[in-house]
Amino acid sequence: MKKQVTVALSATLVLSALAGCGSNTSGGGQTSADSSSAAKPELRQLGFQRNFDPNNDPVAKMLEEKTGYKVKYEALPLENPDDKLNLLMANKEPYDILKLSGSQYRKLASQGALEPLDDLLKTSGQTLQKINTPESFEAAKVDGKIYGIPERHPRGFVGSSLAIRQDVLDELGMKVPTTLDEFYTLLKAVKEKKKDMIPFAGFESLITEISGAFGIATQWIEKDGKLINRLDDPGMKEYLDFMSKLYSEGLLDPEWPVNKAATVQQKFTSGKAAVIPYGWGMAPAVTDAMKKTFPNSKITLIPGLKGKDGKQTQWIQGGGVSWYIAIPKVSKNKEAAMKYLDLKVQPELFKNLSIGEEGVHYKKENDKLFPILPKFNEERGNADWFLTSSDPEAFQEYWLLRVRKDPVLYSTFEEIQKQMSFGKQDPLTFAPPLPVLGTNIQKLNKLENDYIIKVFAGAEKMSGYDNFVQQWKSQGGSEVIKEVTEWYAKFKK
Repeated sequence: MKKQVTVALSATLVLSALAGCGSNTSGGGQTSADSSSAAKPELRQLGFQRNFDPNNDPVAKMLEEKTGYKVKYEALPLENPDDKLNLLMANKEPYDILKLSGSQYRKLASQGALEPLDDLLKTSGQTLQKINTPESFEAAKVDGKIYGIPERHPRGFVGSSLAIRQDVLDELGMKVPTTLDEFYTLLKAVKEKKKDMIPFAGFESLITEISGAFGIATQWIEKDGKLINRLDDPGMKEYLDFMSKLYSEGLLDPEWPVNKAATVQQKFTSGKAAVIPYGWGMAPAVTDAMKKTFPNSKITLIPGLKGKDGKQTQWIQGGGVSWYIAIPKVSKNKEAAMKYLDLKVQPELFKNLSIGEEGVHYKKENDKLFPILPKFNEERGNADWFLTSSDPEAFQEYWLLRVRKDPVLYSTFEEIQKQMSFGKQDPLTFAPPLPVLGTNIQKLNKLENDYIIKVFAGAEKMSGYDNFVQQWKSQGGSEVIKEVTEWYAKFKK
C-alpha cells in the first residue's frame, strides 16, 4: 500500500541507523595497532544508493583505524540501482561485501552469485552468530542455506496517527475523538461550522487509524492459525463502506484521488484542512509551517479509533530484517571479509559505529542518549550506510538517538508510540525474501491502491468488490497467497 510503503521507506531511510567515533580500543578490546598488526587484504564493498562519497566519510576512516582493514567503498546509483547491480554481478566484479535489499538478495542467491555463509560464520563470524537471533537467520535462508547476514531493524514502532489543530477542536467545543462515531461527528461539525475548511484531507488508500477499527492494519492477517490477505477479510469491505460514506457526504477532500503528500501538508498548515494523516517524521516541518500561519496553535493527535465492537488496531512497523550482507562467490577474500564483518559488531566498535564518542557525538541526559549537533550530523550522518548487521538489543537505544535530534520530532514520536499497546506487526515481518511475492507485490499493491481510491470517490461501487478481488488474484494474487501461506505454515511449526 502507498502509505505503508511510503512510511516504511521513510522510516527506514530517515532513521535506519547511527554511527560513532571511537575510543582507543577496537570493538573486540584490541588496540588499533593490535587489530592491524597482521597483513590484511584491501576489501571492496558495494552499498545501497545514496548521494555521497563513502570513501571520504569520517566513518570510513574510523573503521580502518579500528579494524586495520582498508576498504574501498562504492554506492549504487540513485537511478536504476537494480539494473546497475545486475550488470556488475554479470561482469563478475570482484566485490568482497554486498549490502542488499530483500529482493536483490533473493535474486542473486538464486542465481548462484553469492557464497553460502554457514561455514564461514562458524569459523570467522562467531559474534555475528551470537547477536543475531535464530529468527533473523531464518529470514536470511534461501533453500535452507544462509547467503546473507541479516541486518535487523532494531525495534518495532508505530508510524502515524491523525492530526488536528487544537484551536479547531476548541472552536467546535469538541474533544479528541476515540471512536469511529465520534470521528464522524467531528467531521460533520467541521463541515457545518467551518464551511471554508475541508474536514479530512489525505491521499493514501489505507488509513490505519480508521481501517484498524475494522481489524485491517496489516497486509496479512492471522485467523485460526492461518494467514489471509486483507482483501479476503470482511473488515476491508466495512472500511471501504465507511470511507466512501465520508466522501459522498463531503467529509473527505474531493481532491483525495489526486493529492500528494506535500499537497495534504500544505492544506493543513494553511488552514484549508482540519484533519490529516500525520507521520512523526513530518512533525518538525509541518509544525514550523503551521506556526507561520497560526503561531498560537498546536497540533493535537488523534490515535487509532475504536470500532463499534471496541476493536482497535494499529500497524507496528520495523523490527524485521532490513538488509542482507552477502559475500559474492567471486570474492578472493571471503574469510577476511567475514572477519572484518565480525569485528564491526564487537560491542565497543559497534557502539562507536552506531552513535559515536560520548562528549563528542552524543551525551547522556536522564539515562537517555542525545546527539551533539552539528558534530553528530557531520561525522555520523551517513553511519547507517556502513552498517553490516547490528546488535539488535543494544541498537534499540542507539536507534532512538536520531529521533532525539529535534524536540518536536521526539515528542511526536513518543506520543504516537502510545498506540503500541494495540498495535500488530505484519505476520510477514520475519519472512525471508519470497520470490513470487517479490515479483508481484508492486503490481498487486498498485491494483489494490487504485481500486480503493476509486471506491472512495464513487468511481467504483462496492457491488463490484468480489469481482475486483478475483481480478487481483488472477494477476498473481493467488500465487502470492499460496506462497505466503505455505511459508507461514512451516514458520509456525
